[in-house]
Amino acid sequence: MNSLKRTPATATGNPLADQLARRLETRKACVVVVGLGYVGLPLAETFAWGGYPVIGFDIDTEKIDRLRKGESYIGHIDPERVAELNASGRFQPTDDPARFVEADVIVICVPTPLGECREPDLSYIENTGRTIMPHLRQGQLVVLESSTYPGTTEEVLQPLLEESGLVAGKDFFLAYSPEREDPGNRDFATRNIPKVVGGLDEVSLKLAVALYEPIVDGVVPVSSIRVAEACKILENTYRAVNIALVNELKGVFSKMDIDVWEVIEAAKTKPFGFQAFYPGPGLGGHCIPIDPFYLTWAARRHGLNTRFIELAGEINTAMPQYVVDRIVEALNDDGKPIRGSKVCVLGVAYKKDVDDPRESPAFPILESLQQGGAVVTYSDPHVSALPRMRNHPGLRMDSTPLSREFLASQDAVIIITDHAKFDYDFIVANSKLIIDTRNTTKGKRSRNGRIVKA
Repeated sequence: MNSLKRTPATATGNPLADQLARRLETRKACVVVVGLGYVGLPLAETFAWGGYPVIGFDIDTEKIDRLRKGESYIGHIDPERVAELNASGRFQPTDDPARFVEADVIVICVPTPLGECREPDLSYIENTGRTIMPHLRQGQLVVLESSTYPGTTEEVLQPLLEESGLVAGKDFFLAYSPEREDPGNRDFATRNIPKVVGGLDEVSLKLAVALYEPIVDGVVPVSSIRVAEACKILENTYRAVNIALVNELKGVFSKMDIDVWEVIEAAKTKPFGFQAFYPGPGLGGHCIPIDPFYLTWAARRHGLNTRFIELAGEINTAMPQYVVDRIVEALNDDGKPIRGSKVCVLGVAYKKDVDDPRESPAFPILESLQQGGAVVTYSDPHVSALPRMRNHPGLRMDSTPLSREFLASQDAVIIITDHAKFDYDFIVANSKLIIDTRNTTKGKRSRNGRIVKA
């Protein structure tokens, strides 16, 4: 699957690169992974099991302490995996930036959120660059994996690193390889997802390919860093646009009394020319709701408008309010106002069977219901308490266990995240009104209540 043949260690023509190439070839190169979150920790694990000595760096001292104890802070990563990683002798977690000097390779996996006006927030990349810079030394390879707009690596990270007095492509080497992690996906993990790699120059590209080749099923080299950055933006914009299409059709078909999920199931029987995407309460996570806005922002810098992508963003952003409107309508049909009604939201994680609530549509839905006067609770087997979210600072509550009595006391139960741990038969049997945004109640009938799709 690799589209670039392994290059002899001494073929670069740069003595520093040749030395690093030999260390990569023999797996003696020390890899520092910066940012031990949902992307960084699995990547550090993959490097370690691939034979590299790995240092995991994070500024969050609590994460480092838990890793040292063999504990996991990510729901879909079992503590046993962390304990085995520690026992391997190839992984050392740290919050000491002085250890960057030990690295042959530094891989950056830090967040790239949106600002208040939906502009790129590159502060994590910038702070990481400033942290690395005093410890940067000749012969190191730096790879950025954070999702971002084309130009970030060369326009933002490279100048910060070069404040060290070292020159990229001569004294140290620079590349970009977009993360493609899908938390909770049992079929695809870091090891069996091909890595797209772009280098600042040919030598940087060869070194980055040599870094990843031993640990993943395939490496896909491209002609430049910007192509690699654009690849990630395309992948997630493609998904965002197609989800926006089915979200818009959901509203249209609902007015026609047509079940959009049944339509999709029928359409996907076509063996060519159609890929199924599914509607929902809104986009969540660290990529799909964010990356298209990075692209539209970058396009405006070049005097261009991305009307199609921006329209998709508007549709997806409006979905939480669409769900709230459906909740209000359903309660009205039962003769109940939103004010004073007891409403329980099922699932606050952004996707099924994970504990990550970043950008979850559950938050604006909870907030809107509270503002409307509803008595709001939530239940999520993976999120025991709502974390502090900078865009929703007023939301503070703990998960409520689902009992027969509790469900019966609610005026409406809203399915936002379709976790497998929820007992949907039990929920349907004991709820008066269910608003289902994920089609999890397909084929189920309530004896004492009713189900509304939203």
